[in-house]
Amino acid sequence: MNTDTVLPAGPGPTEAVGGPVRDAYGPLPRDHTQAILETTKRVAALLKASGRPFALAGSVAAFAHGLPARFQHDTDFCVRPEDADAVVEALEAGGIEMRRAPEDWLVKGRAGGEEIDLIFELARRPVSTELLARAGVKAVDSVWMPVLSPTDLMDSRLAALCEHYCDYGDLLPMARMLREQIDWDRLEEDHRANPLSDAFLYLLDRLRVIDRKSSTQEAP
Repeated sequence: MNTDTVLPAGPGPTEAVGGPVRDAYGPLPRDHTQAILETTKRVAALLKASGRPFALAGSVAAFAHGLPARFQHDTDFCVRPEDADAVVEALEAGGIEMRRAPEDWLVKGRAGGEEIDLIFELARRPVSTELLARAGVKAVDSVWMPVLSPTDLMDSRLAALCEHYCDYGDLLPMARMLREQIDWDRLEEDHRANPLSDAFLYLLDRLRVIDRKSSTQEAP
């Protein structure tokens, strides 16, 4: 994968006084939320055209499943490691500026002033064909694209919890709104040994968001 050379298709973003941000593909809205959605749709179109499997992840994926739009600083897509070179080339050919990231499990991009993460490893596991096959096709601001399943989305968020980052504030609304779409038994089995994830599942049980009794009865 060659991400050292940036091959933009046109001029970089500029901003007129009192006007929207503009790039080679026209104006982007000033509103940060809508700008991220526009960038998400543009990247998804290029990924679909590449023919490589992918799925939307992160806070925009949560939005696609019905959560309020509380986007972070970028839009995230999962792709298989073996598709990395082809996907990066497809995005560069479509005018997305790609660059090498310090982490070895993703590549970063930028379009219209918004950041893009192409993720090759999710929940400390390489993105697999099976993971992407579980994604459902959802409308994201009127554009249809594969979106990580609610269970895989929650799994990735639980796996990210650590002593340096343990924020349940975003996880709790997601658990409440998507609880009927999430396989809690699977998450119970996968995260029982992780004290931070286990503590969150305990909290959900205490708040009566989930019922852990059935999934913990056979636990040693």
